[in-house]
Amino acid sequence: MTTNWTLTIDCADPAVVARFWCTALGYTEADPPTGWDTWEDWLTALNVPEDEWNDGASISDPDGILPSISFLKVPEPRTVKNRLHLDLQAAGGRAEPQHLREQRIRSKAETLLTAGATLIREVPMENSTTLDHLWMQDPEGNDFCVV
Repeated sequence: MTTNWTLTIDCADPAVVARFWCTALGYTEADPPTGWDTWEDWLTALNVPEDEWNDGASISDPDGILPSISFLKVPEPRTVKNRLHLDLQAAGGRAEPQHLREQRIRSKAETLLTAGATLIREVPMENSTTLDHLWMQDPEGNDFCVV
């Protein structure tokens, strides 16, 4: 039997990082809990002080298939390379012609750079100069790859 799960990303500004990942993944802001029209209504009903409203954010797959992702405000900055990261599979797989794979990777990367990502390094295929993937970081320095 499987266990339901979500992914949580620690960050300094959940709203900013959530918006970036909506762009990266095609996700949308998660709906408020059942019975509430807005997150603000829910937070107000729970007496959460307004200065804590950006302590978290949540995004979800609009088709309801893939896991949701939460963003949690933490006081400490990221200090080391992530041991876990997302690979955004934009290229279509290794069976695709290399020129098409590279075009798709670079196109996705350009969208993400505009949304606040940073390109860390172009990574070639082993023993080659042909592009395999791009190592990037989100607006707060969390690693991910475009493959």
